[in-house]
Amino acid sequence: MNLVSRLLGVAVAVMGMLGLPGCDPQNIKELEEGLSTEADVRARFGEPERIWTEPDGSRTFEYNRQPAGSRNYMITIGTDGRMSALRQVLAPHNFEKIRPGMDEEQVRRMLGKPAKVTTYQLKQETDWDWNYIDPPTRDMEFTVTFGPDGRVLRSAGREKLHGGA
Repeated sequence: MNLVSRLLGVAVAVMGMLGLPGCDPQNIKELEEGLSTEADVRARFGEPERIWTEPDGSRTFEYNRQPAGSRNYMITIGTDGRMSALRQVLAPHNFEKIRPGMDEEQVRRMLGKPAKVTTYQLKQETDWDWNYIDPPTRDMEFTVTFGPDGRVLRSAGREKLHGGA
């Protein structure tokens, strides 16, 4: 196997690991609420990062695009096996729902897997960070800070600064 073939194989593998976030808009266009099946969703998005069972028996598939991307998707499959909702969850209207006292699982269920988790031993706090885009093009970061009991202490969004400072 020559070097070019090996490099091409590595590039394809890396793109597969990243979930091909550039393909998401096309994949979303090909899905229709109420008509698309679980098989259709899996064919376009792959295996979910996590599956959440809802009280009514439906299931929500978590598709993360962090840390390379700026979106996370929650796709709900109804008890009839059809897609009933497709939501991009990294948005200010969802961030506003994060409240002090919520636990880590509640936050994960709302926003998906974070891009980065940082623990501050001396402060006994852990920050979860998500990358997102504030339209039209501002690169943003949303941070939720948890205390030692795994409950939200505070949250905040900020514009990401690029370059040296």
